[in-house]
Amino acid sequence: MALRSNHYDAAFEAYLRHERRPYVAVDEARRALAAETSLKSLDFIVYSVQGRNLLVDVKGRKFPAGVDSGTHRWENWATEEDVDSLLAWERLFGRDFRSLLVFAYDLEEGQPPCGHPHVWSFRRRVYAFYGVWVDDYAGVMRSRSPSWETVSLPLRDFARLRRPIDELL
Repeated sequence: MALRSNHYDAAFEAYLRHERRPYVAVDEARRALAAETSLKSLDFIVYSVQGRNLLVDVKGRKFPAGVDSGTHRWENWATEEDVDSLLAWERLFGRDFRSLLVFAYDLEEGQPPCGHPHVWSFRRRVYAFYGVWVDDYAGVMRSRSPSWETVSLPLRDFARLRRPIDELL
């Protein structure tokens, strides 16, 4: 397993190893050039038994979020560059690959609401991994912060599009 300073990436990689899913961890220290365009690196290339192989970018988030305001949100923001780069990677890799945003939630209370049965314990933390196909995400994303160039999904759309990661591997 690669040494990763990001605990979300490290937890997801440990999960892949535990599930015996073949994968390649991408060296994020280097940006790729494709057709004279710089692309943000993805995190993993995962070989799937359920269909097309996966081009994965892991987005670490805490759950619950928004505790101060009395709400418990599933934060699902990404940068516009994340979405654009993943779609470009998908075109470059071809039709045997599909891009996926994996939202890795660090569950502060150990269990998410709604009885999500698939959690992963790693290094004294508990995680829930949800995936959203990038093309689906791009179809309904909304600007979150123009100055930061971030986007997100309305919570209703996120609830409809997300899938526990084990359903997508």
